[in-house]
Amino acid sequence: MKFLVTGAAGFIGMHTAKRLLEDGHEVVGLDNLNDYYDVRLKDYRLTQLAPYDKFRFVKMDLADRDGIAALFKQEQFQRVIHLAAQAGVRYSLENPMAYVDSNLVGHMTILEGCRHNKVEHLVYASSSSVYGMNPKIPFSTSDGVDHPVSLYAATKKSNELMAHSYSHLYGIPTTGLRFFTVYGPAGRPDMAPWLFTEAILKGEPIKVFNNGKMQRDFTYIDDIVEGIVRIQDVVPQADDGNSKNDPASSNAPYRIYNIGNNQPIELAAFIRAIESACNKEAEKIYLPMQAGDVVQTYADIDDLYKVANYKPSKKIGDGMGAFVDWYRSYI
Repeated sequence: MKFLVTGAAGFIGMHTAKRLLEDGHEVVGLDNLNDYYDVRLKDYRLTQLAPYDKFRFVKMDLADRDGIAALFKQEQFQRVIHLAAQAGVRYSLENPMAYVDSNLVGHMTILEGCRHNKVEHLVYASSSSVYGMNPKIPFSTSDGVDHPVSLYAATKKSNELMAHSYSHLYGIPTTGLRFFTVYGPAGRPDMAPWLFTEAILKGEPIKVFNNGKMQRDFTYIDDIVEGIVRIQDVVPQADDGNSKNDPASSNAPYRIYNIGNNQPIELAAFIRAIESACNKEAEKIYLPMQAGDVVQTYADIDDLYKVANYKPSKKIGDGMGAFVDWYRSYI
């Protein structure tokens, strides 16, 4: 099939595009190569895709309404995996308008492209951040998510609402995936695995927020990609039997799933895994909770298991070992 993968120079986007290409599909990768972090890393990721004959890269901003519309009309994609977004909870406190342009306007141009070109299935990235300070554990897609604690989370919840309206109005099959703390080789330099590894190997202290009393459902990139590839083949159908009023499904061809490891790890154990992979102990600076952060994330993935047999398997020690090996070679 012919896929559009947005954010193809991003962490999850590159790995997803690579898997689709390995499976024999044609992939057009879209990215604006912005400088939120070092563009050289994005260039490196694109070099991992360049050898594939069925890959083409298009540099374009999602907010380019005419450009996106023309691309959809010209290419006639069968399926779209929309992973591009302005990432980062803390950065949303500093530069909120970047999230409006990329996450709201950009999501709208993708929905319009799907609407006017009969795309079979749109899979898009939501986030575990939509759960905010949800006290119920584990986080379930049946939980209410009406109280985001960051603008980033608010844009991701907005993406789900926008997708539902298009599924309802135009019959576009849409699936939103709420990602839970993805890590692995070629990961983002603004996230804890990179920041901690870099500091430890340089002999510099690491910042441990909330005095280490945090838990995250760290999910290895290969497990995430496996879930994406499986779910893109499960095209949602209109559900006339939605009598339970489940917010993750609808009478429209619309679904929401958690995609995580289903095994939250305390920050201290995560740091120990990095120390072991680096063969070096970290110097730690303990700090209070940061604005926009949450204490714990924990994915209930039962629904994704039921429809796609999704079973994450990578242990944190093995995953961080793979990341540190990649980081040493990349740096």
